[in-house]
Amino acid sequence: MRQANLQRQVPGGRGLSRRSFLKVGGSALAGAALLGAAGCGGGSQGGSGVTEFTFSFGPDNSGSLEEIVRRFNEEFEGRYRAKYRVMAADTGQYFNQVKTEFQAGGGEIDLIGGDVVWPAQFAANGWIEDLSDRFTEKERRAFLPAPVESCTYEDGVYGVPWFTDAGMLYYRRDLLEESGFSEPPETWEELEEQATRVTRESDAEDGFVFQAAEYEGGTVNGLEYIWTAGGDVVDRDDPERVVVDDPRAVEGLSIERGMVESGVAPRAVSTYAEQECQAAFLNGRAVFCRNWPYMYALASEEGQSNIEPGQIGVAPLPVAGGGRQSFSGLGGWNFYLNDASSEEEKDAAYEFVRFAIAPEQQKFRALNGSFLPTLEALYDDEEIVEGVPVIALGESAIKNARPRPLSPYYSDMSLVMAEQFNACVKGEKSPEEAANTLDRELQEIVDQA
Repeated sequence: MRQANLQRQVPGGRGLSRRSFLKVGGSALAGAALLGAAGCGGGSQGGSGVTEFTFSFGPDNSGSLEEIVRRFNEEFEGRYRAKYRVMAADTGQYFNQVKTEFQAGGGEIDLIGGDVVWPAQFAANGWIEDLSDRFTEKERRAFLPAPVESCTYEDGVYGVPWFTDAGMLYYRRDLLEESGFSEPPETWEELEEQATRVTRESDAEDGFVFQAAEYEGGTVNGLEYIWTAGGDVVDRDDPERVVVDDPRAVEGLSIERGMVESGVAPRAVSTYAEQECQAAFLNGRAVFCRNWPYMYALASEEGQSNIEPGQIGVAPLPVAGGGRQSFSGLGGWNFYLNDASSEEEKDAAYEFVRFAIAPEQQKFRALNGSFLPTLEALYDDEEIVEGVPVIALGESAIKNARPRPLSPYYSDMSLVMAEQFNACVKGEKSPEEAANTLDRELQEIVDQA
């Protein structure tokens, strides 16, 4: 992801105290505190029989991951020891650090807490281990489908889902009711209708805000418009076949551009990332907002919001109509094993994976760090539903999340998509021109690679 700070680097980027976040719920995308001895590398330690391994992840304010590591090291004392290597908060910098170490021969990180868009590129280069035998098909069935799909490349499963995130439609429940709407919109056409009436009958200035700046979040939003119109960018069965020059994809881009042309979204939305959207919505300026689960919590943060949590509704993203399915862009993080590590280190690291994805640990992190779980059964856990309300409000959006294209060339493809989606929103290119350019340039990336 392309910008210089975490808020723009990670769809779902955060800007709040997680302690306060526990009051109402939400999600988070990066975390870890250093625990264990400093330094890198693992292996058996001087005949002690303890196998140490190094786990990398970005910084976190919740303390929940530090506690998970402490619990693991206590439970497996004398056998395994996890050591933290805290990486850059900027996901792009983190990715480049890991990539550089892989290219230099494998590096000293045994277990990687990595973004959901990383596995295809890592797997295609032989940098991470195929976990199909460790993470069995039976075990996979207990997880939400989309996070498992994000770990899958060709015929292998190269990661284990850790925590998740998804795009959602926020709306002003109170303003909709005052204008006579009892339910949120199910189609983009209905959203335009509701937004137009509510802005005319209330103090709200903007009907709808979303992330349309030229960065990774803008890529995700553009994909969501295409998906909810029934289109796609890359064939999901053949990731080397680009399919964006299709009437359904053009329809999706037309809907996105139409939000600005109709005046429902402000022209400035072409510069909006998560922070600008949350400011517009929580300050009471916008009726609708597409954002990640974390935003719900900000309504109860002192100084963060002019509206109350009770005035906010959360729903799945609308669709283009005609029986189309709502899809949200998948965020979140997975576990990946360094293929260059020793078998001893891999075994020790995978014990940590098993420990961290267990129901009790995922529940602990949901309640104490507001990380959305990847185990499907936990969405029926009463304590989690009560402690993290956005889970119940946006459950269908979370379960209908879809990964971005699972391609080893995704980092290059994303730059092109962000540019063309942004040009379309600005009106610099028509939806047809943007789709045609994308079709040509994305296929060139695949062919040249």
